[in-house]
Amino acid sequence: MSISLSALKARKYRTVSEITGPLLIVKSVNDAAYNELVKVETGTGEVRTGVVLESAEGYAVVQVFEGTSGLDVDKTAVTFLGETLKVPVSMEMLGRIFDGKGKPIDGGPPIIPEEERDVYGSPINPSAREYPKEFIQTGISVIDGMNTLSRGQKLPIFTEAGLPHNILAAQIARQATIPGKEEEFAIVFAAIGITAEEAMFFRNEFIRTGAIERLVTFLNLAENPAIERVITPHVALTTAEYLAYEYDMHVLVIMTDMLNYGEALREISAARAEVPGRRGYPGYLYTALAQIYERCGRIRGRKGSITLIPVVTMPGGDITHPVVDLTGYITEGQLILSRELHRKGIYPPMNPLPSLSRLMKEATRYTRKDHQQLSDQLYYCYSEAVDLRSLVAVIGEEALTERDRAYLAFGDAFERRFINQGIYENRDLDTTLEIAWNLLCEYIPESEWKRLDPELIKMYCPRYRGKPS
Repeated sequence: MSISLSALKARKYRTVSEITGPLLIVKSVNDAAYNELVKVETGTGEVRTGVVLESAEGYAVVQVFEGTSGLDVDKTAVTFLGETLKVPVSMEMLGRIFDGKGKPIDGGPPIIPEEERDVYGSPINPSAREYPKEFIQTGISVIDGMNTLSRGQKLPIFTEAGLPHNILAAQIARQATIPGKEEEFAIVFAAIGITAEEAMFFRNEFIRTGAIERLVTFLNLAENPAIERVITPHVALTTAEYLAYEYDMHVLVIMTDMLNYGEALREISAARAEVPGRRGYPGYLYTALAQIYERCGRIRGRKGSITLIPVVTMPGGDITHPVVDLTGYITEGQLILSRELHRKGIYPPMNPLPSLSRLMKEATRYTRKDHQQLSDQLYYCYSEAVDLRSLVAVIGEEALTERDRAYLAFGDAFERRFINQGIYENRDLDTTLEIAWNLLCEYIPESEWKRLDPELIKMYCPRYRGKPS
């Protein structure tokens, strides 16, 4: 029989039977509810906060946010509060920095909440979903031009250790916008399990550039308890839902790094002595990730939307890693950072060939007529260049035809001029497409432009601009 939390009153127990890592096992408890909030009192009077992870006949498993260091089995009291973890939400959160639980850490005053919401929320009902569409501009050519982001889409960035994914995440947070429309736009930035140095980088970057004014920032440090890393993405999405559906705002949520979220789940699962699944991760990893990702999108009849860019590290570059693999299943594409491009000094080192935005065609319907076909032509030309590089390694460049040499030259120029851009260089879509046209005109004969409609060539190609049709 399910128990309504509203029907439960605070109940206090002094029946802690075991302390295992961050967990308390409380005996003689028959009415605890999953995710119920608890208050933990130490023998010295210190009060800590916890949440129920598991409940069964006669016991409850409690995760303590502040950790169990210093707790004593005989002297610890646990009070079950009869409510779930809630986060106060308000428009005042814009421009503020919070910890992973939603408490201000920027030295400003406490938030005066307009409402308190359950952090776990609910995924969007599939029957109520509206198809993602329209364009969000990141100011980064390789994304906007070739892997365009649709409003309401979930588009992850897959990266490796040592690559500049945090710099890229901060740049997207600074630059993202909805071009050509006067619409309310905000960004919720959630950093999960990061170092103090990374937290300082994000804080300073957002404040120095003025981007902080339209951001709600959550910084969860690696030194914080594992349960806080599990809760941080839910707190961020609860805030995004409030802004999107109460104030009709279009919200971009950026989360880095979802691998740390998965590691926190694995740590808690091991402490609970659960039977491990693939690579030691709990069997419910897919469900846990889906409960986060599926809270994003567009809802029929609502003006606001939530678009998600999660950053996921691939350990050792392994794209089959469980967190990476399952993220790819749930989301609508992937943006893949390349160590090879990074070694060449290309920023952002994003390889467009394995990258994919499955909803790009929806976004390009709202941009320029030449956008989709020009992107297709760039893919073809760059893939030809990459294939020819492999061939050169075998037969040498002397055996290549003039056509082959043109494509090789295009590949190098494409990386230097289209993919590569400054950390503070914000390119609008017209600039991005202009660079693409110039590269084609400079390196590839027009007879090779097989994926471009002749009418579009006459309309947008710099060679024909200003000439009578």
